[in-house]
Amino acid sequence: MSVELSAIVSAVPESIATASLMVATSGPGFTEITREVAGFLAAAKATQGILLIFMRHTSASLVIQENADPDVRTDLVAALARLAPEDGGWVHDAEGADDMPAHVKTMLTGVSLHVPVRDGTLALGTWQGVYVAEHRARPHRREVVLQFIGSTS
Repeated sequence: MSVELSAIVSAVPESIATASLMVATSGPGFTEITREVAGFLAAAKATQGILLIFMRHTSASLVIQENADPDVRTDLVAALARLAPEDGGWVHDAEGADDMPAHVKTMLTGVSLHVPVRDGTLALGTWQGVYVAEHRARPHRREVVLQFIGSTS
């Protein structure tokens, strides 16, 4: 096994930039927001630091997932449906049969991400993208909070 540490880059955090991104979803599935997130970093003049991404909802989530083959996202929707089916015998159904499964899917996938920012860009892998995962049956407007902490140009 071979393990190699890259050169260490140090930066003094000098800026905190925050904005909200409103995302219109079209029902169950994934909406990629990588370009919009990168645009926020450019507008904030981010160079080195960390990007915090937070979903302000409990029935939708944030994921970093493959952005090359859409079949991956199709299969992930199917997998989540198997893990938390609408007919799972849930007690909470005040907002519809899809609501409690959506809460479970959000608990499994999470509402926050942190992504390193290097030289002004997201340090994502080649085939990675940032997505809003909608878990409800109908379209929603979702608010995502973006916060960069680090150095700027």
